[in-house]
Amino acid sequence: MRRRNFIQQIGGTVAAGAVASAPSLAPAAEQIHWKMVTAWPKNFPGLGTNANLLANSIEQMTGGRIVVKVYGAKELVPAFEVFDAVSSGTAQMGHAGAYYWKGKSEAVQFFSSVPFGLTAQEMNAWLYYGGGMELWREIYDQFGLIPAATGNSGVQMAGWFNKEINSMEDLKGLKMRIPGLGGEVLKRAGGTPVTIAGGELFTSLKSGTIDATEWVGPYNDLAFGLYKAAKYYYYPGWHEPGSTLECFMNKKAFNALPNDLQSIVLTACKAANLDMLAEFTARNNQALQQLVNQHNVQLKALPDEVLIKLRSISQEVVSEMVGRDPMSRKVYESFEKFRSQVIQWEKVSEQAYLRARDL
Repeated sequence: MRRRNFIQQIGGTVAAGAVASAPSLAPAAEQIHWKMVTAWPKNFPGLGTNANLLANSIEQMTGGRIVVKVYGAKELVPAFEVFDAVSSGTAQMGHAGAYYWKGKSEAVQFFSSVPFGLTAQEMNAWLYYGGGMELWREIYDQFGLIPAATGNSGVQMAGWFNKEINSMEDLKGLKMRIPGLGGEVLKRAGGTPVTIAGGELFTSLKSGTIDATEWVGPYNDLAFGLYKAAKYYYYPGWHEPGSTLECFMNKKAFNALPNDLQSIVLTACKAANLDMLAEFTARNNQALQQLVNQHNVQLKALPDEVLIKLRSISQEVVSEMVGRDPMSRKVYESFEKFRSQVIQWEKVSEQAYLRARDL
């Protein structure tokens, strides 16, 4: 009995020592909850769903350590208050287009789209390998934000019109929803640019509040039913040849993340950027066929005379902005240097191939 008791005492002591010396299990990582406010209607095809994709990707890639709740326009803040909401910390992420914030800094328009500027491929090349992203971050830093490209629509359509556009005279007096630098070009051409959130476009066009509107392209335009409000559908989208969408993050919230989560968030943005361009390329063709063949939309090309004049006005608008705003000048120098170089490559690559394919 004494021997058995001794062995039990020894076993208990060893067991207690083992428990005391065993490394303690690390507590489960605290789940981080972020809000993403967007400038798009909730779940809107292409734009709204890109925000959803980004949020889901972040949650999956972090193993649930970050959960992002997406809010459509007006659910938490109106579409054009997204920038301020993230800057102030009301939300940690925003999803929109940089040209909406030209009132904050005119230079931000270079990071969405410039009339007769860069295509989607060229925009990505400039941002990731031409110094564009560094300039973008420099501007947003003063507002406590960190930007990232998260999608591109490719070359857009010129828009929906309730009358034919045969000359520059037809643009005079035209009330058109068109944002950014494109809106300033229309104004110089004698039209009246109007800024309206996407969710209000159909009603505004149908009621006659506006005479024309651009939005994105066939995929998104079909979803809004714009063919029910105007019958003339013009191309090409001279004002937005490669429109980049953005996700921007509150700098304090982003910097509070550990390094691995910061990298995951930025990588998820890059993945969403690639995904959106692929989706739009695939779905725009399908939607265009539906608009033309099922809804009898009249697809028309803008006359060369109009495009040449709009290009000339665009150059004037950009030149004046660069002349009055030092930051715009700094960004423009990088943008234009890259554009002039990439044009030479495109002539013997993309343009040459497309021409050969159509022979």
